[in-house]
Amino acid sequence: MRMTHLLAFAAPLALLLPLSAQAAWPKDLKAQYTAQCVPAAAKTIGEEAAKAHCACGADKIEKNFTTAQIKELMGPAGAKNPQLQQDALNAIAECKASPQPKK
Repeated sequence: MRMTHLLAFAAPLALLLPLSAQAAWPKDLKAQYTAQCVPAAAKTIGEEAAKAHCACGADKIEKNFTTAQIKELMGPAGAKNPQLQQDALNAIAECKASPQPKK
């Protein structure tokens, strides 16, 4: 995956990067994550692939981070925690996304 693809996926993640025990997404934060992720990813891989990639990323975050970490990541404190951001990027990197061929 190219660095530009990672950056497109990382942009919305800069706000939501937790790590630890499995937890549930706090109310409305999963929708907020998806609303930020899909448009950013769609710029490089297309709308449908972006939806699949972002859904996978949301699942990885939910599986690998606590509710408190997800809240931190989605809030203003998330931008101040580079380790949390990196941990989230590492978890989401397992979600493969390929650009859709141009028609």
